[in-house]
Amino acid sequence: MATDKKTEDEEDPMAAWAEALEEQKVAEAKPEDTSQGGPLFGNGPMSKDKDGGGGSQDINMVLDIPVTLSVELGRTKVPIKYILQLAQGSVVELDALAGEPMDVLINGYLIAQGEVVVVNDKFGIRLTDVVTPSERLKRLSKG
Repeated sequence: MATDKKTEDEEDPMAAWAEALEEQKVAEAKPEDTSQGGPLFGNGPMSKDKDGGGGSQDINMVLDIPVTLSVELGRTKVPIKYILQLAQGSVVELDALAGEPMDVLINGYLIAQGEVVVVNDKFGIRLTDVVTPSERLKRLSKG
């Protein structure tokens, strides 16, 4: 019987995820013990969990996930025939004005605007306006 389960797991790499999600559903179905705390009672990521261990390990796993941060100078729409005519030295006009704040994107989502700076002979960006988390959620739900 144990070999059958091993074969299923080898065939379906998502089986472990499904099992973990099922365990989470069971754990969430149990009523919270308010004496232990919880999200409404001050248990944050740095507080101790029920086993007495630190919950900070859970947040550390999320903090190490890589994301792509990009800065957008501007955009433009052009026909394909224009793209095919591009050569070295060609200039593409963008919709952004000189001196206008640049968009800072995380995985393609706008999170801030800023101005270009030079740091140790490299370009950087100084954030001038950061989008609030509630505004980010509104934008995500629209698009």
